[in-house]
Amino acid sequence: MQMVISRRAVRGGFLGAAMAGSLVLGATGCGGGDDEAGKAADEAVGAERLCGGEAVSAEAGKALKVITGSSRFEDDESTVVRAVQALSERFASSATGDGEVCRVYPTTGTSDDDLRITWQLSGSAPVDDPAPKFTVLKMGERALAATDGAYLRFACRSGELPGSAPARIDIGVERGGMPTEPEGDPEALKNAYATVAHSFSLAMAKELDCENDGGLEARPSLDPA
Repeated sequence: MQMVISRRAVRGGFLGAAMAGSLVLGATGCGGGDDEAGKAADEAVGAERLCGGEAVSAEAGKALKVITGSSRFEDDESTVVRAVQALSERFASSATGDGEVCRVYPTTGTSDDDLRITWQLSGSAPVDDPAPKFTVLKMGERALAATDGAYLRFACRSGELPGSAPARIDIGVERGGMPTEPEGDPEALKNAYATVAHSFSLAMAKELDCENDGGLEARPSLDPA
């Protein structure tokens, strides 16, 4: 018998309770494993439903499959709308700060296969040189893509954000868990991470009502700068 345990529950500190429940079921011979697996499958969602919906474009959905090997994911309660609210509140008091947009949990793979999408307010335009593993792309103020993550910075002028200076926002897409050697074609992985970063950046820019969508095009540009 195999008991399905949500990876979000494990991260939330419920691993001990789940293990205890598994032991009790094993001792009593209860055959609820198939029911749990069926329930997990029923609750899985497609990429277009992730993070409140409209955050993952069709291209980004395909990119998520390249990265994770899955086209079905555990639903997450975090949303782009909530992330924008947190970012706006932070910007009202400081030009710097960071937070999480949401996490993407594929239904296949291990607990280390989730992706963490983050936002960060950067007080100035990019001036530092990126690490050698990154390829610089022609998106926003700066976009960096590697085989294990991508980052996109855009400038946002919006009535939702106080002051005359634009907010500079970094959106990051990183694999969770312990670092591992990326598997797959390096260029395909870089493009996939960059596509997901663009999709979430554009969703954040639209939700913030940034002027000219923060300078982001409707589709990602994967050409090196």
